[in-house]
Amino acid sequence: MDTTPQQSPARPPHPPRAPLPDGLRFAFGTLTALPVRVARWDRGAAHTGMLCAPLPGLVIGLCAAWAGGLLLLAGGGPLLAAVATVAVPAVLTRGLHLDGLADTADGLGCGKPAEDALRVMKRSDIGPFGVITLLLALLAQVAAVAELYSDSWARGAAAAALAGTVARCALTLAARSTVPAARPEGLGAAAAGAVPVRSAVAVAVVVLAGGAALGAGFGPYAALGHALAVAAALTAAELLLRHCRRRFGGVTGDVFGGLAETATVTALVVLTLG
Repeated sequence: MDTTPQQSPARPPHPPRAPLPDGLRFAFGTLTALPVRVARWDRGAAHTGMLCAPLPGLVIGLCAAWAGGLLLLAGGGPLLAAVATVAVPAVLTRGLHLDGLADTADGLGCGKPAEDALRVMKRSDIGPFGVITLLLALLAQVAAVAELYSDSWARGAAAAALAGTVARCALTLAARSTVPAARPEGLGAAAAGAVPVRSAVAVAVVVLAGGAALGAGFGPYAALGHALAVAAALTAAELLLRHCRRRFGGVTGDVFGGLAETATVTALVVLTLG
Protein backbone atom coordinates (compact mmCIF):
# COMPACT_ATOMS: atom_id res chain seq x y z
CA MET A 1 0.00 0.00 0.00
CA ASP A 2 1.32 3.43 -0.92
CA THR A 3 1.50 5.55 2.25
CA THR A 4 3.16 8.54 0.60
CA PRO A 5 1.15 11.68 1.54
CA GLN A 6 -0.24 13.69 -1.33
CA GLN A 7 1.45 17.01 -1.89
CA SER A 8 -0.59 20.17 -1.56
CA PRO A 9 -1.01 22.36 -4.65
CA ALA A 10 1.83 24.79 -5.27
CA ARG A 11 1.36 28.26 -3.80
CA PRO A 12 3.11 31.57 -4.16
CA PRO A 13 6.02 31.91 -1.69
CA HIS A 14 3.94 34.10 0.60
CA PRO A 15 1.07 36.59 0.34
CA PRO A 16 1.45 40.36 0.75
CA ARG A 17 1.25 41.63 4.32
CA ALA A 18 -2.06 43.05 5.55
CA PRO A 19 -2.18 46.19 7.73
CA LEU A 20 -1.21 45.64 11.36
CA PRO A 21 -4.75 46.10 12.81
CA ASP A 22 -6.10 43.37 10.52
CA GLY A 23 -3.21 41.11 11.47
CA LEU A 24 -3.73 41.64 15.18
CA ARG A 25 -7.44 40.86 14.83
CA PHE A 26 -6.55 37.70 12.93
CA ALA A 27 -4.03 36.66 15.58
CA PHE A 28 -6.26 37.31 18.60
CA GLY A 29 -9.42 36.13 16.85
CA THR A 30 -8.01 32.78 15.75
CA LEU A 31 -5.56 31.97 18.54
CA THR A 32 -7.67 33.05 21.53
CA ALA A 33 -11.30 33.03 22.62
CA LEU A 34 -11.20 36.75 23.38
CA PRO A 35 -14.09 38.72 21.85
CA VAL A 36 -12.21 40.01 18.81
CA ARG A 37 -13.93 40.31 15.46
CA VAL A 38 -11.76 39.08 12.61
CA ALA A 39 -12.17 41.69 9.87
CA ARG A 40 -10.22 39.76 7.25
CA TRP A 41 -9.86 36.02 6.78
CA ASP A 42 -7.36 35.81 3.94
CA ARG A 43 -3.72 34.96 3.51
CA GLY A 44 -2.61 38.58 3.70
CA ALA A 45 -4.17 38.83 7.15
CA ALA A 46 -2.64 35.46 8.02
CA HIS A 47 0.79 36.80 6.99
CA THR A 48 0.60 39.70 9.45
CA GLY A 49 -1.37 37.74 12.02
CA MET A 50 1.08 34.87 12.30
CA LEU A 51 3.94 37.33 12.64
CA CYS A 52 2.02 38.80 15.58
CA ALA A 53 1.19 35.38 17.09
CA PRO A 54 3.54 35.76 20.10
CA LEU A 55 1.52 38.80 21.28
CA PRO A 56 -1.68 36.84 22.04
CA GLY A 57 0.56 34.27 23.69
CA LEU A 58 2.04 36.93 25.93
CA VAL A 59 -1.43 38.18 26.88
CA ILE A 60 -2.57 34.64 27.70
CA GLY A 61 0.60 34.01 29.71
CA LEU A 62 0.16 37.19 31.72
CA CYS A 63 -3.46 36.29 32.48
CA ALA A 64 -2.31 32.85 33.61
CA ALA A 65 0.35 34.39 35.86
CA TRP A 66 -2.25 36.77 37.31
CA ALA A 67 -4.58 33.88 38.18
CA GLY A 68 -1.80 31.94 39.87
CA GLY A 69 -0.64 35.01 41.75
CA LEU A 70 -4.13 35.71 43.07
CA LEU A 71 -4.41 32.18 44.48
CA LEU A 72 -1.01 32.43 46.13
CA LEU A 73 -1.96 35.81 47.59
CA ALA A 74 -5.20 34.32 48.92
CA GLY A 75 -3.27 31.61 50.73
CA GLY A 76 -3.41 28.81 48.18
CA GLY A 77 -0.38 26.56 47.78
CA PRO A 78 1.92 26.32 44.76
CA LEU A 79 0.11 23.24 43.39
CA LEU A 80 -3.29 24.92 43.40
CA ALA A 81 -1.79 28.06 41.86
CA ALA A 82 -0.15 25.92 39.17
CA VAL A 83 -3.46 24.28 38.29
CA ALA A 84 -5.04 27.71 37.86
CA THR A 85 -2.10 28.91 35.78
CA VAL A 86 -2.41 25.95 33.42
CA ALA A 87 -6.20 26.18 33.29
CA VAL A 88 -6.32 29.82 32.18
CA PRO A 89 -4.72 29.27 28.74
CA ALA A 90 -7.11 26.36 28.16
CA VAL A 91 -10.07 28.60 28.97
CA LEU A 92 -8.79 31.55 26.91
CA THR A 93 -8.33 29.32 23.86
CA ARG A 94 -11.40 27.11 24.47
CA GLY A 95 -8.97 24.20 24.62
CA LEU A 96 -8.06 24.74 20.96
CA HIS A 97 -4.37 23.89 21.28
CA LEU A 98 -4.96 21.03 23.70
CA ASP A 99 -7.49 19.54 21.29
CA GLY A 100 -4.95 19.94 18.49
CA LEU A 101 -2.30 18.15 20.55
CA ALA A 102 -4.64 15.22 21.21
CA ASP A 103 -5.74 14.97 17.56
CA THR A 104 -2.14 15.16 16.34
CA ALA A 105 -1.14 12.37 18.72
CA ASP A 106 -4.01 10.23 17.41
CA GLY A 107 -3.03 10.93 13.82
CA LEU A 108 0.63 10.12 14.42
CA GLY A 109 -0.13 7.06 16.52
CA CYS A 110 -2.77 5.39 14.39
CA GLY A 111 -0.23 3.97 11.91
CA LYS A 112 -2.57 4.54 8.94
CA PRO A 113 -1.74 6.15 5.57
CA ALA A 114 -1.65 9.94 5.49
CA GLU A 115 -5.18 10.46 4.16
CA ASP A 116 -6.67 8.09 6.72
CA ALA A 117 -4.63 9.67 9.51
CA LEU A 118 -5.95 13.10 8.55
CA ARG A 119 -9.49 11.74 8.72
CA VAL A 120 -8.76 10.35 12.21
CA MET A 121 -7.61 13.82 13.26
CA LYS A 122 -10.82 15.44 12.00
CA ARG A 123 -13.08 13.19 14.08
CA SER A 124 -14.67 14.76 17.14
CA ASP A 125 -13.68 11.96 19.52
CA ILE A 126 -10.26 11.49 21.12
CA GLY A 127 -8.45 8.17 20.85
CA PRO A 128 -6.11 6.48 23.34
CA PHE A 129 -2.97 8.17 21.99
CA GLY A 130 -4.62 11.56 22.34
CA VAL A 131 -5.85 10.91 25.88
CA ILE A 132 -2.45 9.71 27.12
CA THR A 133 -0.59 12.58 25.45
CA LEU A 134 -3.04 15.15 26.80
CA LEU A 135 -2.82 13.86 30.36
CA LEU A 136 0.97 13.71 30.34
CA ALA A 137 1.26 17.21 28.85
CA LEU A 138 -1.06 18.75 31.44
CA LEU A 139 0.61 16.90 34.31
CA ALA A 140 4.02 18.07 33.14
CA GLN A 141 2.84 21.67 32.92
CA VAL A 142 1.25 21.63 36.38
CA ALA A 143 4.27 19.93 37.96
CA ALA A 144 6.72 22.37 36.38
CA VAL A 145 4.75 25.49 37.28
CA ALA A 146 4.19 24.24 40.85
CA GLU A 147 7.93 23.77 41.27
CA LEU A 148 8.62 27.27 39.97
CA TYR A 149 5.98 28.78 42.26
CA SER A 150 7.58 26.92 45.18
CA ASP A 151 10.73 28.90 44.45
CA SER A 152 8.93 32.25 44.13
CA TRP A 153 5.79 33.77 42.65
CA ALA A 154 7.93 35.86 40.32
CA ARG A 155 9.63 32.82 38.78
CA GLY A 156 6.31 31.08 38.21
CA ALA A 157 4.75 34.20 36.72
CA ALA A 158 7.72 34.78 34.41
CA ALA A 159 7.57 31.16 33.27
CA ALA A 160 3.86 31.42 32.47
CA ALA A 161 4.40 34.56 30.40
CA LEU A 162 7.41 33.11 28.60
CA ALA A 163 5.73 29.78 27.86
CA GLY A 164 2.66 31.46 26.40
CA THR A 165 4.81 33.64 24.17
CA VAL A 166 7.20 30.97 22.91
CA ALA A 167 4.30 28.58 22.23
CA ARG A 168 2.81 31.04 19.72
CA CYS A 169 6.25 31.86 18.34
CA ALA A 170 6.41 28.19 17.35
CA LEU A 171 3.29 28.83 15.26
CA THR A 172 5.00 31.75 13.52
CA LEU A 173 7.86 29.47 12.52
CA ALA A 174 5.44 26.73 11.43
CA ALA A 175 3.66 29.23 9.15
CA ARG A 176 6.83 29.99 7.17
CA SER A 177 6.68 29.87 3.41
CA THR A 178 8.52 26.54 3.07
CA VAL A 179 5.88 24.59 5.04
CA PRO A 180 2.84 23.42 3.03
CA ALA A 181 -0.67 22.70 4.22
CA ALA A 182 -1.73 19.07 4.55
CA ARG A 183 -5.32 19.77 3.48
CA PRO A 184 -6.91 22.60 1.47
CA GLU A 185 -9.24 23.92 4.18
CA GLY A 186 -9.13 25.09 7.78
CA LEU A 187 -6.76 27.26 9.81
CA GLY A 188 -3.78 25.20 8.68
CA ALA A 189 -4.48 26.00 5.04
CA ALA A 190 -5.06 29.69 5.81
CA ALA A 191 -1.81 30.11 7.74
CA ALA A 192 0.53 27.58 6.13
CA GLY A 193 3.23 29.23 4.04
CA ALA A 194 1.95 32.72 4.87
CA VAL A 195 5.12 34.07 6.51
CA PRO A 196 8.48 34.68 4.81
CA VAL A 197 11.26 32.59 6.35
CA ARG A 198 13.38 35.61 7.27
CA SER A 199 10.46 37.31 9.00
CA ALA A 200 9.63 34.16 10.98
CA VAL A 201 13.26 33.79 12.08
CA ALA A 202 13.37 37.49 13.06
CA VAL A 203 10.34 37.00 15.30
CA ALA A 204 12.01 33.98 16.91
CA VAL A 205 15.16 36.02 17.57
CA VAL A 206 13.09 38.77 19.22
CA VAL A 207 11.33 36.22 21.44
CA LEU A 208 14.69 34.64 22.35
CA ALA A 209 16.12 38.03 23.28
CA GLY A 210 12.98 38.88 25.25
CA GLY A 211 13.25 35.60 27.15
CA ALA A 212 16.85 36.34 28.05
CA ALA A 213 15.91 39.86 29.17
CA LEU A 214 13.11 38.46 31.32
CA GLY A 215 15.47 35.98 32.93
CA ALA A 216 18.07 38.69 33.56
CA GLY A 217 15.79 39.98 36.31
CA PHE A 218 16.71 36.84 38.28
CA GLY A 219 20.44 36.99 37.54
CA PRO A 220 22.84 36.25 34.65
CA TYR A 221 22.48 32.48 34.93
CA ALA A 222 18.72 32.81 34.83
CA ALA A 223 19.02 34.91 31.66
CA LEU A 224 20.90 32.04 30.03
CA GLY A 225 18.37 29.54 31.38
CA HIS A 226 15.41 31.46 29.97
CA ALA A 227 17.13 31.79 26.60
CA LEU A 228 17.83 28.05 26.59
CA ALA A 229 14.18 27.39 27.45
CA VAL A 230 13.07 29.38 24.40
CA ALA A 231 15.61 27.64 22.16
CA ALA A 232 14.67 24.19 23.47
CA ALA A 233 10.94 24.87 23.08
CA LEU A 234 11.30 26.03 19.48
CA THR A 235 13.60 23.09 18.70
CA ALA A 236 11.10 20.57 20.11
CA ALA A 237 8.29 22.16 18.11
CA GLU A 238 10.44 22.10 14.96
CA LEU A 239 11.19 18.39 15.40
CA LEU A 240 7.48 17.66 15.76
CA LEU A 241 6.74 19.83 12.72
CA ARG A 242 9.23 17.92 10.58
CA HIS A 243 7.73 14.62 11.67
CA CYS A 244 4.22 15.85 10.84
CA ARG A 245 5.37 17.05 7.43
CA ARG A 246 6.77 13.60 6.67
CA ARG A 247 3.70 11.86 8.04
CA PHE A 248 0.89 14.09 6.75
CA GLY A 249 2.52 16.06 3.93
CA GLY A 250 2.20 19.39 5.73
CA VAL A 251 0.49 21.17 8.62
CA THR A 252 -3.10 21.39 9.78
CA GLY A 253 -4.82 23.42 12.46
CA ASP A 254 -4.43 20.44 14.79
CA VAL A 255 -0.71 20.31 14.12
CA PHE A 256 -0.45 24.01 14.99
CA GLY A 257 -2.11 23.23 18.32
CA GLY A 258 0.22 20.31 18.94
CA LEU A 259 3.24 22.50 18.24
CA ALA A 260 2.05 25.16 20.70
CA GLU A 261 1.54 22.66 23.52
CA THR A 262 4.84 20.92 22.80
CA ALA A 263 6.66 24.24 23.05
CA THR A 264 4.81 25.09 26.26
CA VAL A 265 5.74 21.85 28.00
CA THR A 266 9.35 22.02 26.85
CA ALA A 267 9.84 25.63 27.97
CA LEU A 268 8.36 25.00 31.41
CA VAL A 269 10.33 21.82 32.01
CA VAL A 270 13.63 23.42 30.96
CA LEU A 271 12.96 26.38 33.28
CA THR A 272 12.69 23.99 36.24
CA LEU A 273 16.16 22.63 35.48
CA GLY A 274 17.96 25.94 36.00
